[in-house]
Amino acid sequence: MKIKFRTRDFKEKKQRGEKIAMLTAYDANMARLLDRAGVDAILVGDSVGMVVLGFETTVPVTLEAMIHHTAAVSRGTERALIVADMPFMTYETTTAEAVRNAGRLMQEGGAEAVKVEGGSAVLEAVKRLVDVGIPVMGHLGLLPQSVHRVGGFLRQATTPHDADILLADALALEEAGVFAIVLEAIPSDVARTVTAAVSIATIGIGAGPECDGQVLVTNDMIGLFDGPVPPFGKQYAHVAETVTASAQAYVEDVKSGRYARPAAKAATPTT
Repeated sequence: MKIKFRTRDFKEKKQRGEKIAMLTAYDANMARLLDRAGVDAILVGDSVGMVVLGFETTVPVTLEAMIHHTAAVSRGTERALIVADMPFMTYETTTAEAVRNAGRLMQEGGAEAVKVEGGSAVLEAVKRLVDVGIPVMGHLGLLPQSVHRVGGFLRQATTPHDADILLADALALEEAGVFAIVLEAIPSDVARTVTAAVSIATIGIGAGPECDGQVLVTNDMIGLFDGPVPPFGKQYAHVAETVTASAQAYVEDVKSGRYARPAAKAATPTT
């Protein structure tokens, strides 16, 4: 029987000095494979907008889409903790709306925790979610939902002033009750400082090796995409090339008439 990974395990792994492995999934089959591989947590990211749905940013992703994909992942997962992104404008307006939307991700989608982007601006929503029993993961540094405000997917906390703000936000999020914080696209020394300052786990993506764990978009990790490898990502396979080559072989078989022909029977030996 597989032992279920829980939110408390993030902090316990940090205390033991054990790293946390997290990947994204958007469907049941990929979730099943990642779960089988032993990942600790699966993030149903609003990155689905860019990775699967063809958008240029995560901003167009709706709550309904996140519920749909989270439900698929939950059907394919046994052990890993399922964390679902709360999409743009589903938690920033009122705490009541944040609770209602997070509740839907859990009730209808099967999420076991939700992730929100931002620091001081989302503290009240985080506190309210935690108060009603919804586990929350924070997200600081590069905030994809704010890409239009910051002018692109740019590295963050690169000045001492901005690094101090990020550290203050991390401490405030911990005080508000988050069980972990994603640190995205920040200098490794800033990530190291934040990781040492908080008692909760930090999960890095483009933030260096000294976070308590790492998260990657699975399609980047296995090379299942049509684009450049992120500078911080390590690619473990080239699945896109395999899919293209396989499809080309199939097309050639069909067009040549070779596909679906019965295999030739071996001749019966005579005596």
